[in-house]
Amino acid sequence: MNYANVASSPEARLQAAAAEARACRVCAAVLPLGPRPVIRVSTTARILIAGQAPGTKVHETGIPWNDPSGDRLRRWLGMDHDAFYDEGRIAILPMGFCYPGRIANGGDAPPRKECAPLWRGRLLGLMPGIRLTLLVGSYAQIDAWGRGPMTARVRAFRDYLPHRFPLPHPSWRTTAWERKNPWFEAEALPALRAAVAAAFRAD
Repeated sequence: MNYANVASSPEARLQAAAAEARACRVCAAVLPLGPRPVIRVSTTARILIAGQAPGTKVHETGIPWNDPSGDRLRRWLGMDHDAFYDEGRIAILPMGFCYPGRIANGGDAPPRKECAPLWRGRLLGLMPGIRLTLLVGSYAQIDAWGRGPMTARVRAFRDYLPHRFPLPHPSWRTTAWERKNPWFEAEALPALRAAVAAAFRAD
């Protein structure tokens, strides 16, 4: 590694930190499928997607949101596959970087608590171009604001603009939630797409 370039280039410093995060083995003894941190970062990214933690398909492929939840999230955003994975414009930094396993009811376990203090602050500090953070699911929202009702926060999305936008986790369970909360599609999604467009507009 050319450390002179690392010292002089913000992108090189970020990518060096990301390489360290991807090599992390702190939780190796407790991760059922082993460590495989999945993140995307760039100093030019304008939007940050802060989700929960990778699922099994994401763990297998190493591609974030490469599953039905990602399909739903892209539909919410009104964004196609290529735009979503444009790393120069969209960073993806979940609360936990590795697949955490499952819990008794069949759902995914919570994100490992080690990731945020070890890596998230450091990586976020090296991405000064972020204009809009999408807080996808309860874990990301708790990290930002503490414990509170997810639905109420999503419904109050206007209170967090223009820099943050709370969203439910786009799993299959959200289908029933969307039926019970028709305002989400009628009001929140158009505002989400407008916020995303505004975050890119100044480029």
